[in-house]
Amino acid sequence: MRLVSLSAPVRRTALLAVPFALAALVLDAPACPCDVLLNEILAGPGRDWNGDGVVSSRDDEWVEVVNTGGGAVDLSGYLLSDADSTFRYVFSGVLGAGERRVVFGLQAVEWQRSSGRAIGGLSLNNAGDTVRLFLAMGADTILVDAYGYKSHEAVTDRASGRRPDGGVWALFDGLNVYTGSLEPPSSLCLPSPGAVNQCAPTEARPSTWGRIKGSYR
Repeated sequence: MRLVSLSAPVRRTALLAVPFALAALVLDAPACPCDVLLNEILAGPGRDWNGDGVVSSRDDEWVEVVNTGGGAVDLSGYLLSDADSTFRYVFSGVLGAGERRVVFGLQAVEWQRSSGRAIGGLSLNNAGDTVRLFLAMGADTILVDAYGYKSHEAVTDRASGRRPDGGVWALFDGLNVYTGSLEPPSSLCLPSPGAVNQCAPTEARPSTWGRIKGSYR
């Protein structure tokens, strides 16, 4: 396998064909020293997270990625899957240094429909699941990042996110506080699709929902 340089200001991956049969995968640990990482996941929506005026358990799920590097990254060839390693969404465009990209379930549905795939959205399981980020490079498909969340992380309007961006995974339960003892514990952080992952105790109130929603519209 030949890897392209990862140090250029903008990485451009030559994707000959998106491989839907995963023949050359590494599923146990990330194999690519890439700057694009999973950053936040919400599997149990109870609000209109995508702002289309409809609350949908399928369309309002979301996954956020972040570019932790110092240069822009071409997202062509980056793919999302869940635990069954079925590709749910293929990225496009360029992600600048420090920028975040949110993929809602509705976007996954639209991609699946346009590519002739079975319609399932992101298919994030509320009983627990694993979200995987892959990068297709030539004939190889490399695992970039993965996070397995537990059932208590997927309860309504709780998210799992890195704190800070690109850092350690935490439970963002400011809209639906977790009082149990499982890991990760309550942090009182609010889900923040498209915004910096940060929180303080004074932010963990449902009354701030309008401000959070407005940050990614």
